[in-house]
Amino acid sequence: MTMRSTMTAVLERAALVNDELATEPYELPWAQEARFFVQAHELTGTLELTTEISPDGLTWCPADVPQVRVETPGMTSWLVTGFGQWLRVRCRVSGDETPAARLRIYLVGKS
Repeated sequence: MTMRSTMTAVLERAALVNDELATEPYELPWAQEARFFVQAHELTGTLELTTEISPDGLTWCPADVPQVRVETPGMTSWLVTGFGQWLRVRCRVSGDETPAARLRIYLVGKS
């Protein structure tokens, strides 16, 4: 039995999002699956999280993963498979008055 490899990267720590933020690209060519964890410490408005993929870490498109919507503070997570090599998450906060989110974002890869 082969032991699977895992890796966890903290992509953002206490990031303040007033409009839109894309995390730094992360290369995971060895991983068969990945999981994003997004913890909203503070949230006013609606947070939309879009998984993006890239062949080169420069040019991006949405992955074949449903967009995640968050309306209350807390932790949310989703699985990504068949992504190729590069991943990132685009965060967009919207709503009336002054929408904002304070986020911590993790990416976990597993072979």
